[in-house]
Amino acid sequence: MSISTVEREDAEAVLPVPAILEVKDLVVRYGRGRKAASAPAAVDGVSFTIRPGETVGLVGESGSGKSTIGKAILGLQTVSGGSISFQGSDITHAGTARRQDLGGDLRAVFQDPNSSLNPRKTVGASLAEPLRVRGISAAEARTRAEEMLERVGLPRDAVDRYPSQFSGGQRQRISVARALICEPKLVVCDEAVSALDLSTQAQVLNLLADLRDEHGLSYLFIAHDISVVQFLAQRVVVLYRGQVMESGPAAAVTENPKHPFTQALVAASPVPRPAEQAERRKLRESLGVRTAAAVAASAGGCPFSQRCPLATELCTAERPALRRAGESDVACHYA
Repeated sequence: MSISTVEREDAEAVLPVPAILEVKDLVVRYGRGRKAASAPAAVDGVSFTIRPGETVGLVGESGSGKSTIGKAILGLQTVSGGSISFQGSDITHAGTARRQDLGGDLRAVFQDPNSSLNPRKTVGASLAEPLRVRGISAAEARTRAEEMLERVGLPRDAVDRYPSQFSGGQRQRISVARALICEPKLVVCDEAVSALDLSTQAQVLNLLADLRDEHGLSYLFIAHDISVVQFLAQRVVVLYRGQVMESGPAAAVTENPKHPFTQALVAASPVPRPAEQAERRKLRESLGVRTAAAVAASAGGCPFSQRCPLATELCTAERPALRRAGESDVACHYA
């Protein structure tokens, strides 16, 4: 092997892989006109990227802005500031025609499968619909629907049955099949397993992981349970009241959290072992984090300052910037 070959291979090895999705300084406010301009931001300056074949988890309490970010990416929520790029193209304010063009590459799985499955249509008709829109014949669309159902562990004859004839877990598998039938590049999973029992959750999570590995899919996986996110995601972004508190590799964020809010999330995550659950309860109590209901939103500074046991006057006066702490980026003055 020549030196030039080695140099060429080394140069190729360090080339960064282009992001399939880039969210930069995203701001979303609800309302219209002056009301929206004066309203607090539901999403306030959030940035992250997703690379091909990668799963990024968005985790946080209810009201943290997770689903709002997912809706903004899907074009279901107006963006107030910042930008969203998909496969190198700006889609922040993409119109209806552009969104239709993106429909095959950018798909979604929602919490309630009934939101994406028409109870009056057979499963086959629901799965075939996005294919038919793209000009695929009815016969080919049916064949692909049967094949996709097999991929998610359901029989081919399910194409002729209705959603009501399936269990909740099976309906969610059908929703996954519908999202993946167009062979998308990115799937937004918004609380896709939170309504399922633990055993069914595990089945759907394993299915999503297998399909990702087989087809090089990318996921934005939105959830409130950090242990669920830990199972599927390579990187995790922790949100609190629309702002990023911590982000980094999944193992670093979930096993060695730096931000007090992330520590509280991890301690609050349920586990099936009673002894470990008792230890987590003790840890959660020892952290001294106040409950969300006990405090009002902070007008400035760190949004978590009113609940944080480490908070000082600096925290209430100055919003902390994300800075590197170990393997993660943390928005905390004292992490």
